[in-house]
Amino acid sequence: MNVYRTHARVLVASLVGTAVEFYDFYIYATAAALVFGPLFFPAESASAQQLAAYASFGIAFVARPLGAALFGHFGDRIGRKSTLVASLLLMGGATVLIGVLPTYESVGWYAPLLLCLLRFGQGLGLGGEWGGAALLAVENAPPGWRARFGMAPQLGAPVGFLAANGLFLILSTSMSEAQFLAWGWRLPFLLSSVLVGLGLWIRFRLADTPAAAAIEHDHPTSIPFVELLASHWRQTLAGTFAVVACFAIYYLTTAFALGYGTTELGYDKREFLGVQLFAILFMALGIVVAGYAADKRSSRGVLMFGSGVAVLVGLIMGPMFGSGSLGIVALFLCLGLFTMGLVYGPLASLLPQLFPARVRYTGVSIAFNVGGILGGGFAPAVAQGLADRGGLAFVGLYISGAAVLTLVGLLAVPARTEREFRV
Repeated sequence: MNVYRTHARVLVASLVGTAVEFYDFYIYATAAALVFGPLFFPAESASAQQLAAYASFGIAFVARPLGAALFGHFGDRIGRKSTLVASLLLMGGATVLIGVLPTYESVGWYAPLLLCLLRFGQGLGLGGEWGGAALLAVENAPPGWRARFGMAPQLGAPVGFLAANGLFLILSTSMSEAQFLAWGWRLPFLLSSVLVGLGLWIRFRLADTPAAAAIEHDHPTSIPFVELLASHWRQTLAGTFAVVACFAIYYLTTAFALGYGTTELGYDKREFLGVQLFAILFMALGIVVAGYAADKRSSRGVLMFGSGVAVLVGLIMGPMFGSGSLGIVALFLCLGLFTMGLVYGPLASLLPQLFPARVRYTGVSIAFNVGGILGGGFAPAVAQGLADRGGLAFVGLYISGAAVLTLVGLLAVPARTEREFRV
């Protein structure tokens, strides 16, 4: 019974922690698509403001590898638990401060400057979050259950998205457009303080993982990042490319789709948010399907299958998303986000297999976050430019190209079994 209780606590901590972190991250993506352009950037044109808002969104992806190296260093030296607490505090603090920022109309260029600095802080915190949460789950998993335990931090993504966009939908429905622009958009950022407190309470109640205890006993490496680049750069490169597709699919079917769908295509914001909230359930379904399949077969095999499907998703994006029918758009988003679940769910079990315990936190975090830059860091801004110049078909080719890069990375990953993984 104690073992089951311990496992339950680990899974809840992994899920809740990443849900809070991704909630913080996603409310920025939603606000960037809906309100940050006119509020924080000068009014040259609506398109220029939207591009600037998306560019500020991408700043966090530049910060994430730095956060991965910073928090990975301490995660590999002093343990997973305390490092995860620090990353959650940084992410939450930056998010709450965004909620009290003055706008461009009030303070001029100080407004976008402060917004970008706090977005950098968000990225720094998230850079250390995912890797630690994945290891917390996977390193505590019994043999044969690692992909299913790895589902817990992955499911934090759709849970965080549902909380973030659900709150935006409630606010936009319950207040006028003027009220939402004036102060309503701030509420999701301020409410992050409550969620961060919940996440901290859960994580303080946990013990560290067996791998972290073993590292402390065997004397950790002095600088994990240096050892990673010197001895494990091939695995890092393969893991980085293995991550690209999931980020591209996600941010093009959420942040870009929301901005483009409610401006260029003219869909109502509330209706489109409702469609996305429904479609994100298919991402959760994809994560669960992929987790069970990965334990039955292999994480690598499931990811390769999902990447092949993602190539096709990119090819059909143009005709489906630009069809003029919200029903067909909804079908595309469901298919795209289910595919995102297939290429995202097994990553928590695949990436830790690539690295020994002494540099695992650093290696997993660097691969995941650098892959995030390549696949999704500036995907909404690039997609907006592609759509303006060549239409939605070119945006779909971005997804297909990202999926091909992920297939290349997976081909470089050894076809090892889960039994070869050692904590």
